[in-house]
Amino acid sequence: MKIICAFFVWCLLLVVCWPIALLALVAAPVIWLLALPFRLLGIAVHGVFALIRALFLLPARIVGGRNFA
Repeated sequence: MKIICAFFVWCLLLVVCWPIALLALVAAPVIWLLALPFRLLGIAVHGVFALIRALFLLPARIVGGRNFA
């Protein structure tokens, strides 16, 4: 549904101001490629924090405490 809405907004922009619509069409993949390393870094940092959380909660899980997840 999000893609369909974005397509209709782009079509409206194409009718109203076609140079900006074409610029957006060309710039979108470039911006996606520039943002990709930051997304991968975010996934890695999230994984490290999940590992640290699991290590802190390990003694409670061994003893049989309630589920923290």
